[in-house]
Amino acid sequence: MKTASDHKAVIRELVIMTAAVAIVAAAVYFFLVPSHASVSSIAGLGIVLSNFVPIPLSVITMILNVILLIIGFFTCGKEFGAKTVYTSIMLPVFLGLFEKIFPGFTSMTDSQELDVLCYILVVSIGLSILFNRNASSGGLDIVAKIMNKYLHMDLGKAMSLSGMCVALSAALAYDKKTVVLSVLGTYFNGVILDRFIFDHNVKRRVCIISEREEELRQFIIHDLHSGATIYESIGAYNMQKRNEIITIVDRSEYQKLMAYINRLDSKAFITVYTVSDMKYQPKK
Repeated sequence: MKTASDHKAVIRELVIMTAAVAIVAAAVYFFLVPSHASVSSIAGLGIVLSNFVPIPLSVITMILNVILLIIGFFTCGKEFGAKTVYTSIMLPVFLGLFEKIFPGFTSMTDSQELDVLCYILVVSIGLSILFNRNASSGGLDIVAKIMNKYLHMDLGKAMSLSGMCVALSAALAYDKKTVVLSVLGTYFNGVILDRFIFDHNVKRRVCIISEREEELRQFIIHDLHSGATIYESIGAYNMQKRNEIITIVDRSEYQKLMAYINRLDSKAFITVYTVSDMKYQPKK
């Protein structure tokens, strides 16, 4: 049975996700639409299609997202949770709201290049919030997951490929400059997301050899609330046996761990590796 705190957590999650989707929609409407560029998103494809279909961008985006959601449910099943459905629906809703409040909006910067740059910076804020809440904006994320499942393509490469296809679609309606801006915008958008979003979630594998092994183990388990593995290691120089503690921590846990080791045992031997992907295979 859900408690009041559970309901508050759900409401807080919805508020944060709604705000993030609103930021993404604002980036699309106020910067991407005026630039006419088609940068790595379903909304970007919608901008191109709006030149051929006489309906608002919000409606085109809604239709595309609903179609992709249906295909996603049939092809990938439960991988598409409530968060994906919610954000996929809310994005065109916010676009429709902006269309009503700011009809015929042109450009804030009067520069196509600056509009694309502003779009990349603003949309990255919204997407970073969504990704860090284990959510997405739907659209091309669904396409990438389908490609990942059936073409066995790496998810990052699938995102890049689908994004570039959308960027190149600008050639159907716009001049060469807009196509080039769309491609460059897609590339730099991916760079920013990789650097400031996915790197944020990278964990570190820390290997420690210390004379204060038991105190260190207790700190990792009870203070960091993290797991650890202990291996017996043998020094090659004097063949002395020591235990090596290995743990995987995120950025904040890593800082706490390093500060604790400096206080506990300044002579501890530490090696650190970056971990970008972890998989757990449950017993069958």
